[in-house]
Amino acid sequence: MTWLLVVVCGMGGAVLRYLVDRAVQRRHDSAFPWGTFTVNVTGCLVLGLVTGAVAAAAVPSRVQVVLGTGLCGALTTYSTFSYETLRLAEGGARLPAAANVLASLAAGVGAAFAGVGLARLFWG
Repeated sequence: MTWLLVVVCGMGGAVLRYLVDRAVQRRHDSAFPWGTFTVNVTGCLVLGLVTGAVAAAAVPSRVQVVLGTGLCGALTTYSTFSYETLRLAEGGARLPAAANVLASLAAGVGAAFAGVGLARLFWG
């Protein structure tokens, strides 16, 4: 049953990724990949929150497998992040490419820590 829930959450995460990416990117008139940045940071926050909830025994570890692997695995995208960074660098936008790498790393790790922190706040 767990694998089926991973599949269902993965399908939802993939659709959510597409919709959020398109909505965010439409609002920004720039070559910077704001949509991918947004879904990746959001996925880190959600995974941190779920991890913290599991650590506090507020939810069973199966939830982490289902939401972490299914939803967050499909929502976030390392391959698109890499491709878009490469595209920026090859197009001569080396500073935005470097900013994408640094900001994605800092914001992603920060969001994961924030998620765990929020979970501790809610579930001690």
